[in-house]
Amino acid sequence: MNDDKLINILTRIADALERVGPNTAKTNDLNAADAFVWQADIQWLEPIDSVNRVEIELLKGIEHQQQILLDNTDRFARGLPANNALLWGARGTGKSSLVKAVHAEVCATSGDSPTLVEIHREDIPSLPTLLGILRASDRQSIVFCDDLSFDGDDASYKSLKAVLEGGIEGRPSNVIFYATSNRRHLMPRDMMENERSTAINPSEVVEEKVSLSDRFGLWLGFHNTNQSTYLEMIQGYIEFHDLSIAEEIWRSEAIEWSATRGSRSGRVAWQYIQDLAGRLEKPLKQ
Repeated sequence: MNDDKLINILTRIADALERVGPNTAKTNDLNAADAFVWQADIQWLEPIDSVNRVEIELLKGIEHQQQILLDNTDRFARGLPANNALLWGARGTGKSSLVKAVHAEVCATSGDSPTLVEIHREDIPSLPTLLGILRASDRQSIVFCDDLSFDGDDASYKSLKAVLEGGIEGRPSNVIFYATSNRRHLMPRDMMENERSTAINPSEVVEEKVSLSDRFGLWLGFHNTNQSTYLEMIQGYIEFHDLSIAEEIWRSEAIEWSATRGSRSGRVAWQYIQDLAGRLEKPLKQ
Protein backbone atom coordinates (compact mmCIF):
# COMPACT_ATOMS: atom_id res chain seq x y z
CA MET A 1 0.00 0.00 0.00
CA ASN A 2 1.43 3.36 -1.05
CA ASP A 3 1.56 6.41 1.18
CA ASP A 4 -1.31 8.22 -0.54
CA LYS A 5 -3.73 5.33 0.00
CA LEU A 6 -2.63 4.95 3.63
CA ILE A 7 -3.12 8.66 4.30
CA ASN A 8 -6.56 8.52 2.66
CA ILE A 9 -7.62 5.55 4.81
CA LEU A 10 -6.34 7.15 8.03
CA THR A 11 -8.12 10.40 7.18
CA ARG A 12 -11.41 8.55 6.67
CA ILE A 13 -10.96 6.72 9.98
CA ALA A 14 -10.23 10.00 11.79
CA ASP A 15 -13.32 11.63 10.27
CA ALA A 16 -15.49 8.68 11.29
CA LEU A 17 -14.18 8.74 14.85
CA GLU A 18 -14.82 12.48 15.07
CA ARG A 19 -18.44 11.98 13.98
CA VAL A 20 -19.20 9.24 16.53
CA GLY A 21 -17.06 10.64 19.33
CA PRO A 22 -18.37 12.82 22.17
CA ASN A 23 -19.01 16.47 21.52
CA THR A 24 -16.37 18.94 22.53
CA ALA A 25 -16.88 20.03 26.12
CA LYS A 26 -19.21 23.01 26.32
CA THR A 27 -18.36 26.15 28.20
CA ASN A 28 -20.64 26.90 31.15
CA ASP A 29 -22.23 30.32 30.80
CA LEU A 30 -23.82 31.60 34.03
CA ASN A 31 -25.52 34.38 32.06
CA ALA A 32 -27.42 31.96 29.82
CA ALA A 33 -30.34 31.69 32.27
CA ASP A 34 -31.45 32.43 35.81
CA ALA A 35 -31.73 28.74 36.74
CA PHE A 36 -29.61 25.66 36.00
CA VAL A 37 -29.44 21.96 36.80
CA TRP A 38 -25.97 20.59 37.48
CA GLN A 39 -25.11 17.57 35.28
CA ALA A 40 -22.25 16.13 37.30
CA ASP A 41 -21.23 13.39 34.85
CA ILE A 42 -20.37 15.90 32.12
CA GLN A 43 -19.69 18.88 34.41
CA TRP A 44 -22.36 20.89 32.65
CA LEU A 45 -24.81 23.51 33.95
CA GLU A 46 -28.02 22.85 32.00
CA PRO A 47 -29.94 26.13 31.53
CA ILE A 48 -33.61 25.99 32.56
CA ASP A 49 -35.82 28.47 30.71
CA SER A 50 -39.02 27.74 32.64
CA VAL A 51 -38.77 26.78 36.32
CA ASN A 52 -41.50 24.56 37.78
CA ARG A 53 -42.60 26.80 40.65
CA VAL A 54 -45.54 28.29 42.55
CA GLU A 55 -46.21 32.03 42.79
CA ILE A 56 -44.99 33.32 46.14
CA GLU A 57 -48.36 34.82 47.06
CA LEU A 58 -49.95 31.37 46.81
CA LEU A 59 -47.76 29.94 49.58
CA LYS A 60 -49.94 30.14 52.68
CA GLY A 61 -49.18 29.34 56.30
CA ILE A 62 -45.42 29.85 55.96
CA GLU A 63 -45.28 33.65 55.91
CA HIS A 64 -42.73 33.81 58.73
CA GLN A 65 -40.31 31.41 57.01
CA GLN A 66 -40.94 33.18 53.72
CA GLN A 67 -39.93 36.58 55.04
CA ILE A 68 -36.76 35.27 56.68
CA LEU A 69 -35.61 33.44 53.55
CA LEU A 70 -36.59 36.35 51.32
CA ASP A 71 -34.56 38.82 53.40
CA ASN A 72 -31.56 36.48 53.48
CA THR A 73 -31.70 35.94 49.71
CA ASP A 74 -32.13 39.62 48.96
CA ARG A 75 -29.06 40.50 51.04
CA PHE A 76 -27.06 37.80 49.28
CA ALA A 77 -28.17 39.04 45.85
CA ARG A 78 -26.86 42.51 46.76
CA GLY A 79 -23.48 41.10 47.76
CA LEU A 80 -24.08 41.43 51.50
CA PRO A 81 -23.34 38.72 54.11
CA ALA A 82 -25.96 35.96 54.20
CA ASN A 83 -26.36 32.47 55.65
CA ASN A 84 -26.70 29.00 54.22
CA ALA A 85 -30.27 27.83 54.88
CA LEU A 86 -31.74 24.45 55.85
CA LEU A 87 -35.49 24.14 55.37
CA TRP A 88 -36.63 21.11 57.34
CA GLY A 89 -39.92 19.58 58.41
CA ALA A 90 -43.03 17.74 57.34
CA ARG A 91 -43.37 16.58 53.75
CA GLY A 92 -45.42 18.62 51.32
CA THR A 93 -45.32 21.80 53.41
CA GLY A 94 -43.75 24.02 50.76
CA LYS A 95 -40.02 23.84 51.49
CA SER A 96 -38.73 23.45 47.93
CA SER A 97 -41.57 25.59 46.55
CA LEU A 98 -40.48 28.41 48.85
CA VAL A 99 -36.86 28.28 47.66
CA LYS A 100 -37.91 28.54 44.02
CA ALA A 101 -40.54 31.20 44.72
CA VAL A 102 -38.11 33.35 46.74
CA HIS A 103 -35.52 33.10 43.97
CA ALA A 104 -38.09 34.24 41.41
CA GLU A 105 -39.23 37.09 43.65
CA VAL A 106 -35.69 38.37 44.17
CA CYS A 107 -34.96 38.17 40.44
CA ALA A 108 -38.15 40.11 39.69
CA THR A 109 -37.78 42.83 42.30
CA SER A 110 -34.04 43.25 42.68
CA GLY A 111 -31.60 44.81 40.29
CA ASP A 112 -29.28 41.88 41.01
CA SER A 113 -30.50 38.46 39.81
CA PRO A 114 -28.74 35.48 41.39
CA THR A 115 -28.73 32.15 39.61
CA LEU A 116 -30.44 29.11 41.12
CA VAL A 117 -28.37 25.96 40.57
CA GLU A 118 -29.99 22.66 41.53
CA ILE A 119 -27.70 19.79 42.48
CA HIS A 120 -29.12 16.30 42.97
CA ARG A 121 -28.51 14.50 46.23
CA GLU A 122 -26.46 11.76 44.56
CA ASP A 123 -24.16 14.39 43.00
CA ILE A 124 -23.06 15.94 46.31
CA PRO A 125 -19.53 14.46 45.93
CA SER A 126 -19.13 16.64 42.80
CA LEU A 127 -19.94 19.80 44.76
CA PRO A 128 -16.29 20.99 44.90
CA THR A 129 -16.14 20.88 41.09
CA LEU A 130 -19.38 22.83 40.81
CA LEU A 131 -18.19 25.44 43.28
CA GLY A 132 -14.98 25.82 41.28
CA ILE A 133 -17.06 26.74 38.21
CA LEU A 134 -19.26 29.14 40.18
CA ARG A 135 -16.28 30.72 41.93
CA ALA A 136 -14.87 31.75 38.55
CA SER A 137 -18.07 33.66 37.73
CA ASP A 138 -18.88 37.15 38.97
CA ARG A 139 -22.58 36.25 39.36
CA GLN A 140 -24.17 35.40 42.72
CA SER A 141 -25.37 31.79 42.79
CA ILE A 142 -27.70 29.82 45.06
CA VAL A 143 -26.85 26.12 45.09
CA PHE A 144 -30.03 24.21 45.94
CA CYS A 145 -30.34 20.56 46.99
CA ASP A 146 -33.84 19.20 47.49
CA ASP A 147 -34.52 16.38 49.96
CA LEU A 148 -31.00 16.27 51.36
CA SER A 149 -30.28 13.45 53.81
CA PHE A 150 -27.68 10.78 54.47
CA ASP A 151 -28.08 7.12 55.39
CA GLY A 152 -26.06 4.06 56.24
CA ASP A 153 -22.38 4.20 55.36
CA ASP A 154 -22.73 7.31 53.20
CA ALA A 155 -19.73 9.49 54.03
CA SER A 156 -20.34 12.21 51.44
CA TYR A 157 -21.70 14.42 54.22
CA LYS A 158 -18.08 14.99 55.29
CA SER A 159 -17.22 16.58 51.95
CA LEU A 160 -20.34 18.72 52.21
CA LYS A 161 -19.25 19.93 55.64
CA ALA A 162 -15.85 20.94 54.33
CA VAL A 163 -17.30 22.72 51.33
CA LEU A 164 -19.87 24.69 53.34
CA GLU A 165 -17.49 26.18 55.86
CA GLY A 166 -14.53 24.11 56.92
CA GLY A 167 -12.42 23.60 53.80
CA ILE A 168 -9.17 25.42 53.14
CA GLU A 169 -10.83 27.46 50.39
CA GLY A 170 -14.16 27.77 52.17
CA ARG A 171 -17.41 28.59 50.44
CA PRO A 172 -16.97 31.09 47.58
CA SER A 173 -18.23 34.55 48.53
CA ASN A 174 -20.60 34.53 45.54
CA VAL A 175 -22.21 31.19 46.47
CA ILE A 176 -24.78 30.26 49.09
CA PHE A 177 -26.24 26.80 49.83
CA TYR A 178 -29.96 26.10 50.39
CA ALA A 179 -31.21 22.61 51.21
CA THR A 180 -34.52 21.02 52.12
CA SER A 181 -34.90 17.93 54.26
CA ASN A 182 -37.45 16.04 56.32
CA ARG A 183 -34.77 15.79 59.04
CA ARG A 184 -33.44 18.63 61.12
CA HIS A 185 -30.04 16.98 61.54
CA LEU A 186 -29.94 15.30 58.09
CA MET A 187 -29.15 11.93 59.74
CA PRO A 188 -31.68 9.32 60.96
CA ARG A 189 -31.69 9.12 64.75
CA ASP A 190 -31.29 5.30 64.76
CA MET A 191 -28.10 5.63 62.68
CA MET A 192 -26.68 8.11 65.17
CA GLU A 193 -27.68 5.91 68.12
CA ASN A 194 -26.17 2.77 66.58
CA GLU A 195 -22.85 4.47 65.90
CA ARG A 196 -22.82 6.05 69.35
CA SER A 197 -23.37 2.69 71.06
CA THR A 198 -20.27 1.17 69.44
CA ALA A 199 -18.02 4.22 69.51
CA ILE A 200 -15.10 4.65 71.91
CA ASN A 201 -16.27 8.17 72.61
CA PRO A 202 -20.06 8.28 71.98
CA SER A 203 -20.30 12.06 72.24
CA GLU A 204 -17.89 12.48 69.32
CA VAL A 205 -20.27 10.55 67.04
CA VAL A 206 -23.16 12.87 67.86
CA GLU A 207 -20.94 15.92 67.36
CA GLU A 208 -19.81 14.61 63.96
CA LYS A 209 -23.38 14.13 62.72
CA VAL A 210 -24.96 17.24 64.20
CA SER A 211 -22.11 19.51 63.10
CA LEU A 212 -23.28 19.19 59.49
CA SER A 213 -26.54 20.97 60.30
CA ASP A 214 -24.55 23.58 62.20
CA ARG A 215 -23.06 24.68 58.87
CA PHE A 216 -26.47 26.16 58.04
CA GLY A 217 -26.90 29.53 59.70
CA LEU A 218 -30.65 29.48 59.09
CA TRP A 219 -32.85 26.62 60.28
CA LEU A 220 -36.41 27.12 59.07
CA GLY A 221 -38.94 24.61 60.41
CA PHE A 222 -42.07 23.60 58.49
CA HIS A 223 -44.93 21.88 60.29
CA ASN A 224 -48.26 20.27 59.49
CA THR A 225 -50.98 22.62 58.25
CA ASN A 226 -54.24 23.24 60.09
CA GLN A 227 -57.55 23.07 58.26
CA SER A 228 -58.16 26.81 57.94
CA THR A 229 -54.74 27.35 56.34
CA TYR A 230 -55.27 24.34 54.08
CA LEU A 231 -58.56 25.79 52.85
CA GLU A 232 -56.92 29.19 52.42
CA MET A 233 -54.34 27.57 50.13
CA ILE A 234 -57.06 26.04 47.99
CA GLN A 235 -59.03 29.28 47.81
CA GLY A 236 -55.89 31.06 46.62
CA TYR A 237 -55.35 28.48 43.88
CA ILE A 238 -58.98 28.66 42.78
CA GLU A 239 -58.87 32.44 42.46
CA PHE A 240 -55.46 32.45 40.75
CA HIS A 241 -56.51 29.85 38.15
CA ASP A 242 -60.04 31.27 37.66
CA LEU A 243 -61.82 28.02 38.52
CA SER A 244 -65.60 28.41 38.58
CA ILE A 245 -67.06 26.43 41.47
CA ALA A 246 -69.30 27.27 44.41
CA GLU A 247 -67.45 27.73 47.71
CA GLU A 248 -69.61 25.24 49.62
CA ILE A 249 -68.81 22.58 47.02
CA TRP A 250 -65.03 23.02 46.91
CA ARG A 251 -64.78 23.34 50.69
CA SER A 252 -66.55 20.02 51.31
CA GLU A 253 -64.59 18.34 48.52
CA ALA A 254 -61.27 19.67 49.79
CA ILE A 255 -61.94 18.48 53.33
CA GLU A 256 -62.87 15.02 52.05
CA TRP A 257 -59.78 15.02 49.80
CA SER A 258 -57.45 15.66 52.74
CA ALA A 259 -59.24 13.10 54.91
CA THR A 260 -58.70 10.34 52.33
CA ARG A 261 -54.98 11.13 52.34
CA GLY A 262 -54.63 11.54 56.06
CA SER A 263 -52.78 14.81 55.58
CA ARG A 264 -53.27 18.55 55.09
CA SER A 265 -50.43 20.30 53.26
CA GLY A 266 -49.63 22.50 50.31
CA ARG A 267 -48.93 19.40 48.23
CA VAL A 268 -52.31 17.86 49.05
CA ALA A 269 -54.01 21.19 48.27
CA TRP A 270 -52.29 21.36 44.88
CA GLN A 271 -53.25 17.77 44.08
CA TYR A 272 -56.89 18.62 44.78
CA ILE A 273 -56.65 21.67 42.50
CA GLN A 274 -55.25 19.53 39.68
CA ASP A 275 -58.13 17.08 40.10
CA LEU A 276 -60.66 19.91 40.25
CA ALA A 277 -59.30 21.67 37.16
CA GLY A 278 -59.36 18.38 35.27
CA ARG A 279 -62.99 17.77 36.16
CA LEU A 280 -63.88 21.33 35.17
CA GLU A 281 -61.89 20.88 31.92
CA LYS A 282 -60.00 24.08 32.71
CA PRO A 283 -56.27 24.33 31.93
CA LEU A 284 -54.13 25.64 34.78
CA LYS A 285 -52.05 28.75 34.27
CA GLN A 286 -48.36 28.12 33.73
